[in-house]
Amino acid sequence: MAKILLADDEDNLREAVGIILHRAGYQVCAAADGTQAVERFVRERPDLVILDVMMPWMDGYQACERIRELSPDTPVLMLTAKGDIVDKKIGFHAGADDYMVKPFNDEELLLRIEALLRRRGRSEGATPSAVGQTVVVGAMTIDPRRCEVAVDGRVVALTPKEFQIVATMAESPGKVFTREDLIELVWGREYDAASVSIPVYIRRIREKVEADPSNPLYVQTVWGFGYRLGGE
Repeated sequence: MAKILLADDEDNLREAVGIILHRAGYQVCAAADGTQAVERFVRERPDLVILDVMMPWMDGYQACERIRELSPDTPVLMLTAKGDIVDKKIGFHAGADDYMVKPFNDEELLLRIEALLRRRGRSEGATPSAVGQTVVVGAMTIDPRRCEVAVDGRVVALTPKEFQIVATMAESPGKVFTREDLIELVWGREYDAASVSIPVYIRRIREKVEADPSNPLYVQTVWGFGYRLGGE
């Protein structure tokens, strides 16, 4: 039984979502603010974390960053009453894997949780023969076995989703991937283009791997089509 940490300062919402998760067969531990969420994460080591954005003492963004430091692999789903894309960008920058705007559909919440847990399970269960060979593109090295990307011999600290995007494109260097391609291959078919901001992820990756993010050498934009992995 997967354990989910649910952090929200609204008692009614926390109770309602907790009931939904219990009925779906999940074990639930709860927190009423971001500080409690981090403390419970350390103590409980859940399989997935659901964080509300607006919480006292430590907000969801800060809690997500702290949890990501403690565990790069644990999926984090953020909830907010705000639909502004600026908030989503902040959440993705903090290391969130997915993002839902309240109010949300119960079934969609469960589908997203299942997808995040399924992908984590596939990642943990992968063997060296199953994850592919090291790919070298210019001065960039992508090692699926170690889940590492290095540029000029320097290992780059990518989040799990950032690495998955790079590794996906590395399977076919030079091939153009649309936003929809990347969402389906990395997140799954149940996600649509409105639920994931690929440009945000691409920008974050460029900030980490490119000497000049505004003039990218590796993660290139093909205007009107999508993105490709290039390099000299």
